[in-house]
Amino acid sequence: TTFFNEYVCQIKSIQHIELRALERGYLQKIYVDEGQTVKKGQLLFQIMPLIYKAEMQKAKAEVDFAEIEYKNTKSLADNNIVSANELAMVKAKLDKANAELALARVHFDFTEIRAPFDGIIGRFNDVRLGSLVEEGDLLTTLSDNSKMWVYFNVPEAEYLDYKTNLKNNNQMKVNLKMANNQYFGYEGIVETIEADFNNETGNIAFRATFPNPERLLRHGETGNIVVKVPLKNALIIPQKATFEVLNTRYVYVLDKDNVIKSREITVGTEMPNLYVV
Repeated sequence: TTFFNEYVCQIKSIQHIELRALERGYLQKIYVDEGQTVKKGQLLFQIMPLIYKAEMQKAKAEVDFAEIEYKNTKSLADNNIVSANELAMVKAKLDKANAELALARVHFDFTEIRAPFDGIIGRFNDVRLGSLVEEGDLLTTLSDNSKMWVYFNVPEAEYLDYKTNLKNNNQMKVNLKMANNQYFGYEGIVETIEADFNNETGNIAFRATFPNPERLLRHGETGNIVVKVPLKNALIIPQKATFEVLNTRYVYVLDKDNVIKSREITVGTEMPNLYVV
Protein backbone atom coordinates (compact mmCIF):
# COMPACT_ATOMS: atom_id res chain seq x y z
CA THR A 1 0.00 0.00 0.00
CA THR A 2 1.00 3.64 0.06
CA PHE A 3 0.58 6.47 2.54
CA PHE A 4 1.25 10.18 2.30
CA ASN A 5 3.47 12.45 4.37
CA GLU A 6 2.51 16.12 4.48
CA TYR A 7 4.81 19.04 5.22
CA VAL A 8 3.93 22.70 5.64
CA CYS A 9 5.60 24.65 2.85
CA GLN A 10 6.35 28.16 1.67
CA ILE A 11 5.93 29.07 -2.00
CA LYS A 12 8.41 31.46 -3.62
CA SER A 13 8.82 32.82 -7.14
CA ILE A 14 11.84 31.51 -9.02
CA GLN A 15 12.90 35.18 -9.24
CA HIS A 16 11.64 37.86 -6.87
CA ILE A 17 13.48 41.18 -6.71
CA GLU A 18 13.07 44.70 -5.42
CA LEU A 19 13.04 47.55 -7.94
CA ARG A 20 14.78 50.62 -6.53
CA ALA A 21 15.61 54.07 -7.83
CA LEU A 22 19.22 54.44 -8.97
CA GLU A 23 19.07 58.24 -9.19
CA ARG A 24 17.51 61.02 -7.15
CA GLY A 25 14.68 63.01 -8.76
CA TYR A 26 10.96 63.50 -9.25
CA LEU A 27 8.92 60.57 -10.53
CA GLN A 28 7.77 61.89 -13.89
CA LYS A 29 5.85 58.90 -15.29
CA ILE A 30 4.53 55.52 -14.15
CA TYR A 31 3.90 53.21 -17.10
CA VAL A 32 2.54 50.14 -15.26
CA ASP A 33 0.08 49.23 -12.53
CA GLU A 34 0.20 46.87 -9.57
CA GLY A 35 -0.32 43.23 -10.55
CA GLN A 36 0.41 43.91 -14.22
CA THR A 37 2.38 41.40 -16.29
CA VAL A 38 5.41 42.98 -17.96
CA LYS A 39 8.06 41.89 -20.46
CA LYS A 40 11.82 42.03 -20.16
CA GLY A 41 13.10 45.51 -21.04
CA GLN A 42 9.68 47.16 -20.70
CA LEU A 43 9.79 50.72 -19.32
CA LEU A 44 8.23 50.85 -15.84
CA PHE A 45 9.14 54.22 -14.27
CA GLN A 46 10.62 57.47 -15.53
CA ILE A 47 12.50 59.80 -13.18
CA MET A 48 12.70 63.40 -14.45
CA PRO A 49 15.84 63.33 -16.63
CA LEU A 50 16.44 67.06 -17.29
CA ILE A 51 19.58 67.47 -15.18
CA TYR A 52 21.14 64.23 -16.40
CA LYS A 53 20.22 65.04 -20.01
CA ALA A 54 21.95 68.42 -19.71
CA GLU A 55 25.03 66.79 -18.19
CA MET A 56 25.13 64.31 -21.07
CA GLN A 57 24.87 67.11 -23.65
CA LYS A 58 27.68 68.99 -21.91
CA ALA A 59 29.85 65.87 -21.92
CA LYS A 60 29.05 65.32 -25.61
CA ALA A 61 30.15 68.89 -26.44
CA GLU A 62 33.42 68.33 -24.59
CA VAL A 63 34.01 65.15 -26.60
CA ASP A 64 33.40 67.03 -29.86
CA PHE A 65 35.87 69.74 -28.82
CA ALA A 66 38.48 67.16 -27.77
CA GLU A 67 38.09 65.29 -31.07
CA ILE A 68 38.71 68.48 -33.08
CA GLU A 69 41.74 69.30 -30.94
CA TYR A 70 43.08 65.77 -31.38
CA LYS A 71 42.67 65.84 -35.17
CA ASN A 72 44.47 69.20 -35.43
CA THR A 73 47.31 68.06 -33.16
CA LYS A 74 47.68 64.78 -35.05
CA SER A 75 47.97 66.67 -38.33
CA LEU A 76 50.73 68.81 -36.82
CA ALA A 77 52.45 65.76 -35.35
CA ASP A 78 52.40 63.99 -38.73
CA ASN A 79 54.29 66.96 -40.16
CA ASN A 80 56.74 66.96 -37.21
CA ILE A 81 55.51 70.39 -36.05
CA VAL A 82 54.57 69.18 -32.54
CA SER A 83 56.08 66.36 -30.50
CA ALA A 84 54.64 62.91 -29.97
CA ASN A 85 54.27 63.66 -26.25
CA GLU A 86 51.97 66.58 -26.99
CA LEU A 87 49.85 64.36 -29.24
CA ALA A 88 49.65 61.76 -26.46
CA MET A 89 48.45 64.44 -24.02
CA VAL A 90 45.69 65.52 -26.40
CA LYS A 91 44.72 61.87 -26.95
CA ALA A 92 44.47 61.36 -23.19
CA LYS A 93 42.25 64.43 -22.97
CA LEU A 94 39.96 62.94 -25.64
CA ASP A 95 39.82 59.59 -23.79
CA LYS A 96 38.90 61.39 -20.58
CA ALA A 97 36.10 63.28 -22.35
CA ASN A 98 34.75 60.00 -23.79
CA ALA A 99 34.80 58.41 -20.33
CA GLU A 100 32.90 61.35 -18.84
CA LEU A 101 30.34 61.08 -21.65
CA ALA A 102 29.89 57.37 -20.97
CA LEU A 103 29.39 58.10 -17.26
CA ALA A 104 26.85 60.84 -18.02
CA ARG A 105 24.99 58.45 -20.33
CA VAL A 106 24.86 55.83 -17.57
CA HIS A 107 23.34 58.34 -15.14
CA PHE A 108 20.83 59.40 -17.80
CA ASP A 109 19.89 55.76 -18.48
CA PHE A 110 19.33 55.23 -14.75
CA THR A 111 16.39 57.64 -14.92
CA GLU A 112 14.55 54.94 -16.88
CA ILE A 113 13.69 51.90 -14.77
CA ARG A 114 13.01 48.85 -16.92
CA ALA A 115 12.02 45.25 -16.19
CA PRO A 116 15.08 42.97 -16.04
CA PHE A 117 12.93 39.90 -16.85
CA ASP A 118 9.34 38.88 -17.63
CA GLY A 119 7.22 39.01 -14.49
CA ILE A 120 4.41 40.49 -12.43
CA ILE A 121 4.61 43.92 -10.79
CA GLY A 122 4.06 43.96 -7.03
CA ARG A 123 2.58 46.63 -4.78
CA PHE A 124 3.84 50.19 -5.19
CA ASN A 125 5.76 51.40 -2.16
CA ASP A 126 4.01 54.77 -1.63
CA VAL A 127 5.22 56.15 -4.96
CA ARG A 128 2.98 58.41 -7.04
CA LEU A 129 3.47 60.80 -9.92
CA GLY A 130 5.53 63.75 -8.76
CA SER A 131 6.97 61.95 -5.76
CA LEU A 132 10.55 62.84 -4.89
CA VAL A 133 12.54 59.63 -4.80
CA GLU A 134 16.01 59.31 -3.35
CA GLU A 135 18.74 57.05 -4.66
CA GLY A 136 18.01 53.53 -3.37
CA ASP A 137 14.32 54.11 -2.58
CA LEU A 138 12.12 51.02 -3.01
CA LEU A 139 9.53 51.50 -5.78
CA THR A 140 7.97 48.04 -6.12
CA THR A 141 8.83 44.35 -6.58
CA LEU A 142 8.94 42.10 -9.63
CA SER A 143 8.21 38.36 -9.58
CA ASP A 144 8.87 35.73 -12.22
CA ASN A 145 6.13 33.15 -11.59
CA SER A 146 6.79 30.91 -14.58
CA LYS A 147 8.20 28.38 -12.10
CA MET A 148 7.84 28.27 -8.34
CA TRP A 149 10.25 27.18 -5.66
CA VAL A 150 8.51 25.44 -2.76
CA TYR A 151 10.44 24.99 0.49
CA PHE A 152 9.58 22.43 3.19
CA ASN A 153 11.39 20.90 6.17
CA VAL A 154 11.87 17.13 6.55
CA PRO A 155 12.86 15.29 9.77
CA GLU A 156 16.17 13.43 9.74
CA ALA A 157 14.71 9.91 9.80
CA GLU A 158 12.37 10.62 6.87
CA TYR A 159 15.21 12.30 4.96
CA LEU A 160 17.26 9.09 5.31
CA ASP A 161 14.30 6.99 4.14
CA TYR A 162 13.79 9.17 1.05
CA LYS A 163 17.48 9.14 0.12
CA THR A 164 17.71 5.37 0.64
CA ASN A 165 14.68 4.62 -1.54
CA LEU A 166 15.78 6.88 -4.39
CA LYS A 167 17.87 4.83 -6.79
CA ASN A 168 19.97 5.68 -9.84
CA ASN A 169 19.96 9.38 -8.91
CA ASN A 170 16.24 9.62 -9.62
CA GLN A 171 14.60 12.84 -8.52
CA MET A 172 11.93 12.80 -5.84
CA LYS A 173 8.46 13.78 -7.10
CA VAL A 174 5.95 15.55 -4.87
CA ASN A 175 2.50 17.13 -5.02
CA LEU A 176 1.24 20.43 -3.65
CA LYS A 177 -1.95 20.83 -1.63
CA MET A 178 -2.94 24.49 -1.76
CA ALA A 179 -4.54 26.55 1.00
CA ASN A 180 -8.05 25.65 -0.25
CA ASN A 181 -7.23 21.92 0.20
CA GLN A 182 -7.21 21.44 -3.58
CA TYR A 183 -4.25 19.79 -5.28
CA PHE A 184 -2.18 21.89 -7.66
CA GLY A 185 -2.48 20.56 -11.21
CA TYR A 186 1.23 19.92 -11.78
CA GLU A 187 3.74 17.63 -10.12
CA GLY A 188 6.90 19.05 -8.60
CA ILE A 189 10.45 17.72 -8.49
CA VAL A 190 12.80 18.03 -5.51
CA GLU A 191 15.90 19.54 -7.09
CA THR A 192 17.80 20.77 -4.04
CA ILE A 193 18.36 19.67 -0.45
CA GLU A 194 20.05 22.05 1.97
CA ALA A 195 23.57 21.19 3.06
CA ASP A 196 23.05 21.21 6.86
CA PHE A 197 20.50 20.01 9.37
CA ASN A 198 18.97 22.48 11.80
CA ASN A 199 20.28 21.23 15.16
CA GLU A 200 17.42 22.89 17.04
CA THR A 201 14.61 21.21 15.08
CA GLY A 202 16.37 18.15 13.61
CA ASN A 203 15.02 19.06 10.16
CA ILE A 204 16.60 19.69 6.80
CA ALA A 205 15.13 21.93 4.09
CA PHE A 206 14.03 20.55 0.71
CA ARG A 207 13.25 22.71 -2.34
CA ALA A 208 10.82 21.46 -4.97
CA THR A 209 10.29 23.18 -8.33
CA PHE A 210 6.79 23.35 -9.82
CA PRO A 211 5.81 24.57 -13.30
CA ASN A 212 3.25 27.37 -13.14
CA PRO A 213 2.04 27.98 -16.72
CA GLU A 214 -1.33 29.44 -15.68
CA ARG A 215 0.38 31.69 -13.08
CA LEU A 216 -1.99 30.38 -10.42
CA LEU A 217 0.67 30.30 -7.71
CA ARG A 218 2.03 33.59 -6.39
CA HIS A 219 5.04 34.54 -4.32
CA GLY A 220 4.41 34.22 -0.58
CA GLU A 221 1.63 31.61 -0.67
CA THR A 222 1.56 28.67 1.73
CA GLY A 223 0.36 25.10 1.43
CA ASN A 224 1.34 21.51 2.10
CA ILE A 225 3.76 19.32 0.21
CA VAL A 226 2.41 15.78 -0.12
CA VAL A 227 4.92 12.95 -0.55
CA LYS A 228 3.77 9.49 -1.60
CA VAL A 229 5.50 6.75 0.40
CA PRO A 230 5.20 3.07 -0.66
CA LEU A 231 4.88 0.31 1.97
CA LYS A 232 5.81 -3.31 1.20
CA ASN A 233 4.62 -6.36 3.15
CA ALA A 234 2.51 -4.12 5.38
CA LEU A 235 0.10 -5.51 7.99
CA ILE A 236 -3.01 -3.29 7.89
CA ILE A 237 -5.94 -3.45 10.32
CA PRO A 238 -8.99 -1.24 10.89
CA GLN A 239 -8.56 1.37 13.60
CA LYS A 240 -11.91 0.38 15.15
CA ALA A 241 -10.57 -3.16 15.71
CA THR A 242 -8.13 -1.82 18.31
CA PHE A 243 -8.47 -0.37 21.80
CA GLU A 244 -6.25 1.75 24.01
CA VAL A 245 -5.24 1.33 27.65
CA LEU A 246 -2.96 3.92 29.30
CA ASN A 247 -1.62 5.18 25.97
CA THR A 248 -0.87 1.63 24.84
CA ARG A 249 -2.77 0.22 21.90
CA TYR A 250 -4.03 -3.38 21.84
CA VAL A 251 -5.78 -5.74 19.47
CA TYR A 252 -7.54 -9.06 20.07
CA VAL A 253 -5.99 -12.10 18.38
CA LEU A 254 -6.75 -15.82 18.27
CA ASP A 255 -3.99 -18.11 19.53
CA LYS A 256 -3.37 -21.63 18.25
CA ASP A 257 -6.08 -22.96 20.56
CA ASN A 258 -8.63 -20.48 19.18
CA VAL A 259 -8.57 -18.54 22.44
CA ILE A 260 -9.01 -14.77 22.21
CA LYS A 261 -6.21 -12.79 23.86
CA SER A 262 -5.21 -9.14 23.81
CA ARG A 263 -1.85 -8.24 22.34
CA GLU A 264 0.01 -4.95 22.38
CA ILE A 265 0.83 -3.47 18.97
CA THR A 266 3.03 -0.65 17.74
CA VAL A 267 1.47 1.57 15.10
CA GLY A 268 3.97 2.27 12.33
CA THR A 269 1.77 4.55 10.23
CA GLU A 270 -1.72 5.94 10.64
CA MET A 271 -3.96 6.08 7.57
CA PRO A 272 -7.63 7.09 7.23
CA ASN A 273 -9.52 4.50 9.33
CA LEU A 274 -6.50 2.14 9.21
CA TYR A 275 -3.36 1.35 11.14
CA VAL A 276 -0.19 -0.11 9.70
CA VAL A 277 1.14 -2.42 12.44
